[in-house]
Amino acid sequence: MPFTRMRRRQNADNSRGQHLPVSNETSAGGIAVRVDGGIAYAACIGRRNRAGRLEWCLPKGHIEHGETPEMAAVREVAEETGIVSDVIRALGTIEYWFTGADRRVHKVVHHFLLEAHGGDITTDNDPDQEAEVARWIPVAQLTAELAFPNERKVAAAAAALLAIRS
Repeated sequence: MPFTRMRRRQNADNSRGQHLPVSNETSAGGIAVRVDGGIAYAACIGRRNRAGRLEWCLPKGHIEHGETPEMAAVREVAEETGIVSDVIRALGTIEYWFTGADRRVHKVVHHFLLEAHGGDITTDNDPDQEAEVARWIPVAQLTAELAFPNERKVAAAAAALLAIRS
């Protein structure tokens, strides 16, 4: 294959998302729970997907320099939902891949069960403005409300620990 044709082919492959550099990212977040009237609720966020549809997700974000995953989970939940909480225990780790404009990303997210003890549910303090809306969702309904299967598994683990049936 002549060099110019080969170069055009490589550029075409790159424009389709192939041969992009790979980066690894680690995040933390979780399920901050409060009990009201005997019902456990989880603080969740709504984000717009690429098609513009609102999707419910668990709050999470990057671990900053010097933070443990637990510290990052508490901070991210507070930033994205306004809820102040403490870690009760680890729920599990999920991994997934996505493609950005200039790279493929391998993401690892550490999830924790947290006890909410203050704050008001809001997205006003989200520095990245990734969350459009935040609300309390009954833990028993999380597996039906959350957009992503891996987060639904984390929610099911939290419900099992809390002995909640959907």
